[in-house]
Amino acid sequence: MPRKTALITGASAGLGVEFARQLAARDMNLILTARRKDRLDAVADELRRDTGVHVTTFASDLADPAAPAELERAVAEHGLRVDYLVNNAGASGPHLLEDRDWEANRAFFNLMMVSVAELCHRFVPSMVDRGWGRVINVSSMAGRIVRSAGGNYGPTKAYVIALSEELALMTQGTGVHVSALCPGFTHTEFHAAGGLDEMKARMPTWLWYDADVVVADGIKAADAGQAVAISGRLYRWADPIARSPLIAPLVRRSNR
Repeated sequence: MPRKTALITGASAGLGVEFARQLAARDMNLILTARRKDRLDAVADELRRDTGVHVTTFASDLADPAAPAELERAVAEHGLRVDYLVNNAGASGPHLLEDRDWEANRAFFNLMMVSVAELCHRFVPSMVDRGWGRVINVSSMAGRIVRSAGGNYGPTKAYVIALSEELALMTQGTGVHVSALCPGFTHTEFHAAGGLDEMKARMPTWLWYDADVVVADGIKAADAGQAVAISGRLYRWADPIARSPLIAPLVRRSNR
C-alpha cells in the first residue's frame, strides 16, 4: 500500500515541525509549507535523514488570498495528493481597534480563517471520494472563552472551531475525520514571534504544555473522529468550568 501524504501549513517551526515529526514517524510522506523557505528546507532535510519519508516543500504566505489556489496547483503539478491536512499556520495578529491599518487586519483574517476554509474546500472533497482523510485545524483555548483581548485572535479561533464541527458532521460516515485542536499555553516559538516573551515569563510554569503532547493529542483525536479536541489534562478540566453560565461572566470581567 502506498504511503499516505500529509500537508502541513506553518511547518517551519513550533507545532508545525512537531506535526511533521510525528506524522513522519507514522510513515507518512510530507508536504510542508510556510513563508520561510530556508527554514522549511532545513526541517525537510532533517526529516528525510531521520525518517526516510519523502518531503516536498513549498514556500507560501497564506495571508495572501491567492496562496491556497497556488498551493493546490503546486501539489497537483508535482503529482501529489493530500490525505491528511493540518491547518496550523497562524500568528498573534493586530488589535482590531487600536491598529489602524485595515489591510493588516484583512491579511490576518485571510491567514487565520479564509485560508483554513479554502484549503478544506480544495482538499477535503477528494478525501471523501477516496473514502479516507484526516483534517486537523489548529485552534486554541482562546476560541473557547470570550474575553477582552484585541478582538481578533480569539474570534478567529472560534470560527475555526465552528467550521471544524460543521465539517465533521458533513463528512460523517465518509471515512474523513475533521477535528479542531484547542491547545492552551504551549512551548513553541509563537510567543517570541509575537513579542509575548515577557507575558510568558510572568505566567506559572504549570500552565504550559510541550508541543509533542499537544500534537499527540491532536492526532489521537483526529483518528477517533473527535470534532473538538482540548489538549492537556488541565485544560480539559478547566474548559467546561470556564464556559459554564456561572463562571463565564467572571472570565469576561477579569479581562477588562
